[in-house]
Amino acid sequence: MATDINSVVLVGRLTRDAMLKYTSSGSGFLSFTIAVNRSKRNADGSWSDEASFIDCVYFGQNSQSISQYLVKGKQVAVQGELRQSKWESEGQPRSKLDVVVSTLSLLSGGNQGQASGGNFSSQYPQRPQNTREVVQPSPVPGPGPESFEDDSIPF
Repeated sequence: MATDINSVVLVGRLTRDAMLKYTSSGSGFLSFTIAVNRSKRNADGSWSDEASFIDCVYFGQNSQSISQYLVKGKQVAVQGELRQSKWESEGQPRSKLDVVVSTLSLLSGGNQGQASGGNFSSQYPQRPQNTREVVQPSPVPGPGPESFEDDSIPF
């Protein structure tokens, strides 16, 4: 039986201050969006940045205490998994992907005077780790990366 992998690691900047929300049982969680940039080559050969906006949810026990540090512009690293929510609105099926964060690291940036650095782990239940050995595939013979030039890449 094959094992599926659902793992996400992102580094980006918060697009707004994190919102502290509460579940019906009273547990706090954070909701925030990060912008992750990538460089893209334009038609004229110049480079520009293009942002992807990714919604994240953090169910950490310490979510209330760290919410003050998750401010617009703060650079963070998140690790977690994708979760899809499905619902119906006005008779139309809707869905949304969120990153459910298991590890949150505060990096640089954001408002002056804010703490920088810090790692936090979520208390959200995690699937047990698979203990099977991972076997690395053997290299495929062929041209190595040194044989490619930037002009041969289509983007």
